[in-house]
Amino acid sequence: MPETHANATPEVAGLSQAEAARRLAADGPNVLEQARRRTLAQRLWDLLKQPMFALLVAAALLYTLLGDLTEGLTLAVFVLAVIGLTFYQEGRTENAIEALRELTETHARVLRDGAARDIPAREVVTGDLLLLAEGDRVAADGRVLAAHDLQVDESLLTGESLPVNKRADASTPETDDADGPGGDYRPWAYAGTFVVRGHGTLRVTATGSRSQVGRIGRSLAQLGEQRTPLQAQTARLVKALAGLALILCALMITVLGVRSGQWLPAVLSGIALAMAILPEEYPVVLTVFPALGARRLTRDGVLTRRINALETLGATGVLCTDKTGTLTENRMQVTALVTGPAQAPQVLHWPLADGAPLPDAFHGLIEHAILASAPQPFDPMEAAFHRTGHDYLRDTEHLHGDWRLAHSYALTPDLKAVTQAWKGEDAQHVISSKGAPEAVMDLCHLPEPERAVWLREVEALAARGLRVLGVAHGRHAGDGFPQSPHAFEFVWDGLIGLSDPLRAGVPAAVAECRSAGIRVILITGDYPLTARVIAAQAGLPEGGVLTGAELDALDDDALRERLRTVNVCARIAPEQKLRIVRALQAAGEVVAMTGDGVNDAPALRAAHVGVAMGARGTDVAREAAALVLTDDDFSSIVRGIRTGRRIFANLRKAMAYIFAIHIPIAGVALLPMLLGLPPLLLPLHIALLELIIDPSCAVAFEREPAEAGVMAQPPRDTRAPLFGAADMLSAALQGLCVLAGLAGVYAWARFGQAPLSEAQTRALVFVALVVSNAALILANRAPAGGFLGSLRVPNRAAYAIILFALALAALTVHWPWLRAAMDFAPLSVAQQAVAVAAGMAVLAAVVLLRWLGKALRAA
Repeated sequence: MPETHANATPEVAGLSQAEAARRLAADGPNVLEQARRRTLAQRLWDLLKQPMFALLVAAALLYTLLGDLTEGLTLAVFVLAVIGLTFYQEGRTENAIEALRELTETHARVLRDGAARDIPAREVVTGDLLLLAEGDRVAADGRVLAAHDLQVDESLLTGESLPVNKRADASTPETDDADGPGGDYRPWAYAGTFVVRGHGTLRVTATGSRSQVGRIGRSLAQLGEQRTPLQAQTARLVKALAGLALILCALMITVLGVRSGQWLPAVLSGIALAMAILPEEYPVVLTVFPALGARRLTRDGVLTRRINALETLGATGVLCTDKTGTLTENRMQVTALVTGPAQAPQVLHWPLADGAPLPDAFHGLIEHAILASAPQPFDPMEAAFHRTGHDYLRDTEHLHGDWRLAHSYALTPDLKAVTQAWKGEDAQHVISSKGAPEAVMDLCHLPEPERAVWLREVEALAARGLRVLGVAHGRHAGDGFPQSPHAFEFVWDGLIGLSDPLRAGVPAAVAECRSAGIRVILITGDYPLTARVIAAQAGLPEGGVLTGAELDALDDDALRERLRTVNVCARIAPEQKLRIVRALQAAGEVVAMTGDGVNDAPALRAAHVGVAMGARGTDVAREAAALVLTDDDFSSIVRGIRTGRRIFANLRKAMAYIFAIHIPIAGVALLPMLLGLPPLLLPLHIALLELIIDPSCAVAFEREPAEAGVMAQPPRDTRAPLFGAADMLSAALQGLCVLAGLAGVYAWARFGQAPLSEAQTRALVFVALVVSNAALILANRAPAGGFLGSLRVPNRAAYAIILFALALAALTVHWPWLRAAMDFAPLSVAQQAVAVAAGMAVLAAVVLLRWLGKALRAA
């Protein structure tokens, strides 16, 4: 529902919706020039450039040159099938990434038809009135029409780290911006910059590629994300195996060509070997798994702005979380009031009796809490003050809807209080302030005895888990305002205690973190006792409390040591979060940090995984973070960590399977050449196997559910490779088990009591390889030693692919046309049973091998 703007007039009502739609159609969307999605032809060309597909095409051409038109056409059909499968996987990945991009699109607040509306930033047009507030990203270039303490970070355009002040000037011609960005007190703001303080109104003069950032940043769309350590490790592995494939391929072609004098068949055998060794599935799974995992995370309320962060999310060892809205429901309500003289403070607790009026003594306390808040509150705490005023003061003289806000002083690290000056009926301004009790007491210059009394009241409220604020008021004559609120003469009004219920799922989520070896540290601006009570309710273990003042007194080494025993950080300013993150990282921890404000951005950027709040967070925080919580719920972070661990575990399973299955394929392609025997696997056979292997690794393992104990294990070491030497050895032993089983089948077929023909042997070995491949899928689905339990875990994709593989193998034996194309001969039921038995033996051997590996690791 659009919100009618209080000060809307015909001159400042903004564009009409119809006019905005017309301008959007004429000028195009307000977006920078982006890299276009690849066309079908580009995707096909990129696919054919990959070594595996180049080898497939070369093999099809060679079959045709040799006169084997049936084999050439059959291989061409398989090439088209593999291309179709790859297109499907790429399409799923690109669609997932595009959907995430749309979900994380920034929004802008504009004034249209006299009403404030939130619209996607891409729909902003020239002439729009942008309403800017602290934390917003400026959606387009424009002239500042109104500015209230407005400061903007223009470092994106100028490189200067300090924000610049803006002034309002409605009379400056729209074309008078020759100097461009930079410089204080200029009446212009620019797309891509951030409001770090104050608020204002901007009339849009340029959008999209016509803006400053659009004119100078066209190359930004061409920049891709850097490869993660995992991608770099895998690229090195693929490069090494590709080199090995090239050497062996050249060796095989040379040996077979010299031995037989038939070079084209030798080249075919060499291509088959190269295809057998080349693990082209690795880059596929590294793209598909994170993209689809990120898409799946959206259902858990977590938007992924940088997909590569999922590589780190599952390894998180320390989770730093704020309190309000993350651990709690962000549903603030006034629960206690304390006012009166220090000698005899009056305390009022909620709920009041139904229909009971608010005693007169407390009217001024609520009045000035409201006056120190935004007129149209966004913050839940300020909304609670307005609700209380509406409920209890609406028939009194203490509400001032017709007063005008004349000046405001934002909360700063040095003064944790908000102060606002209002112009009322008389000549003087009414000054109202609210904030941390100690800060407001300083403004009032309370003597030490009175401070001690009020601090005891603060502790009493904090012991109930309430957030406690102090309130004060004063008066000021004249239209000039001092630099600091300390120059005013304040009168102490009292304390307000607000409650915010803990989210229902938080204790269980914290317990899950503890079982997963993840430390949870509560970081809040609240009073230490309040923070400790909330931490206890959430289930955090007993530990020390670090305050902001204590943090400032510690050097980096001392802070690092102190954080080893701290579970609660209280009275922390947003700027201090960065030191906490760096201290934890210096101690070797993988840190996730939550935040929502402008000043949280450096800590969010510095953390291994920055988590911004989607509901209450600022654009600055969202831009700096890797993840955004749509519901601001702590439990969503824990679900995200569980998903990150699941993605990583499934990646390891898929990579082990890929490594293992290529060993028997390569062995069956290479060993006959070394032994002077007829080749068993040709490019046509390997192309058929690719129709099974590709969906197995990229679909079946990606859809594997999380293991039952995924959150009962400590975080993984990010310095350890995903697929290290031990994993390679385990996968290699699995592959050797399959190769041994195939060797047994070959020996039985060629040297048994009733030797089979060459075509029958080839068919038998191929069927045994397909069945053994199914055995590898089943074995690698399961956690080490838990094969039988894994059979009860649903994964329709895996079972569907296994049935498809077995059906395809049966077709190659029983369908005459395909059988002839594959150079196979018919097999009896008994002979096929031998192939199935070999696969079952492989399954038993691999399961036993994994169980022994688990036992050895445990020992």
